[in-house]
Amino acid sequence: MPDQTPLDETLLDELLEVALDAARQAGALLRDGRPADLGVAATKSSPVDVVTEMDLASEKLVLELITGRRPLDGYLGEEGAEVTGTSGVRWVVDPLDGTVNYLYGLPNWAVSVAAELDGQAVVGVVFAPARGELFQAVLGRGALLDGRPIAVRPTPPWGQALVATGFGYALATRTHQAEVLNRLMPELRDIRRGGAAAVDLCDVAAGRLDGYYERGLAPWDLAAGGLIAREAGALTGGRPGAEAARELVVAAPPGTFERLQARLEELGAWHD
Repeated sequence: MPDQTPLDETLLDELLEVALDAARQAGALLRDGRPADLGVAATKSSPVDVVTEMDLASEKLVLELITGRRPLDGYLGEEGAEVTGTSGVRWVVDPLDGTVNYLYGLPNWAVSVAAELDGQAVVGVVFAPARGELFQAVLGRGALLDGRPIAVRPTPPWGQALVATGFGYALATRTHQAEVLNRLMPELRDIRRGGAAAVDLCDVAAGRLDGYYERGLAPWDLAAGGLIAREAGALTGGRPGAEAARELVVAAPPGTFERLQARLEELGAWHD
């Protein structure tokens, strides 16, 4: 962090320990508490209700664990929990990223826990229990998958790039995203759609994807996975010259990042 006070490594260690415990416990709750027949429940409303209940239970567990250990910290959660803290640390949490995957029994869902210090992500943990994978990163220390260092893929020729994306829920947004995809796909090796932003960002970090882009992401979708991707060597941003934001998120290794970002700008991927 140039021109800023060096980070307190003891504080970072503490934040990482809290993030790991929260993600592991919430992930175990979601994995072990999911009914085996959730995806084929008899009524339309009941499976959604169960997923909502699990989502809220996960967030409650994470919030209680964090506030119990660090009561002066702030908190922003995907399910609506928000606490204004006084310590300079804010937790940004998605207690269940990939709810539709969770509903259908697909493995791409995760608990995402990030700690920000004075507005900058310094710790990120993404736990994907159904995949049996735990991603983590601390600012300046690199990224790990199950305790082993990970790194992004070498930059491929544009026509050989495998890129992931996601789609919004609003019809107009989805329609435009499909139009962008229709023009972009023929230029690339292929497109993947995993259904969980935090997991996609971690797959970029682990070298399983050459890039990722999506619009409409919230802070809890991006905070932990974005840090993990950057610590593994990826660049993250939004439109050219802008930071990653709801308008657009792009993540890829250097070389692929610039090409993907520029092409998405040409295609107007950032608007409906």
